[in-house]
Amino acid sequence: MTDQTSKVAARTPARAWRIGVLEDDAQLREGIILPGLRYFGFEVTGAGTASELYRNMLRQQFDLVVLDIGLPDEDGLSVVQHLREISKLGICMLTGNTGQEDHIRALSNGADAFLSKPVNIEVLAATLHSVARRLAQNDAAATLHGVTESGHWRLDTDDWCLVTPSGLPLPLTAPERCILRVLVAAAGEPVSRETLIAALTCDVYEFDPHRLEMMVHRLRRKAQEAAGQPLPLLTLRGQGYLFASQS
Repeated sequence: MTDQTSKVAARTPARAWRIGVLEDDAQLREGIILPGLRYFGFEVTGAGTASELYRNMLRQQFDLVVLDIGLPDEDGLSVVQHLREISKLGICMLTGNTGQEDHIRALSNGADAFLSKPVNIEVLAATLHSVARRLAQNDAAATLHGVTESGHWRLDTDDWCLVTPSGLPLPLTAPERCILRVLVAAAGEPVSRETLIAALTCDVYEFDPHRLEMMVHRLRRKAQEAAGQPLPLLTLRGQGYLFASQS
């Protein structure tokens, strides 16, 4: 083990960081990146397409995502932009291009770090630890104020936050606001997936339905963690979604 390896391994937290790796080169993904990151103490799950990553995110929670900029089913930069809109995940991009344009675009779209291929696993591990520590510090410093008593979940359209039954304001991303606005406006009636997708994007035919499922999944988990009780956002088979909170 090199000195650098020892330094990185020594910084491994008590709970392993959970990493989603999106790389379409199976040999690179399965033969180098996944075992390399496991060696440095990360819990890793691989995916070869953006759709597979989205499905993985429905099943488990990641702290960070490593992804290639060139993917078979979706541009890596659009994946970064989407992940940044719906989450606070740490994002590290990889590319075989040496030009600065991709680097600048990746960081502008929301990536936290950008590394060129062939990637050095020790450098990748150190980068992920650095991003993860920064995110953990930000989470620890974040506090929510202004708790008041009320009876039900409600959408505050002035501050665009979701207010929990105990009065706790829960900040929302732009897609989350869009989904809840449509559901609340339906006044207890089911809203089809197609209607929600049309509210989220103009290009409905190119929109992966798994994105909507992932947004709803993360919104439910976010509300559960903040309020300690489930968000009344129900899935109705064959009909779509329904927001059942009283107004």
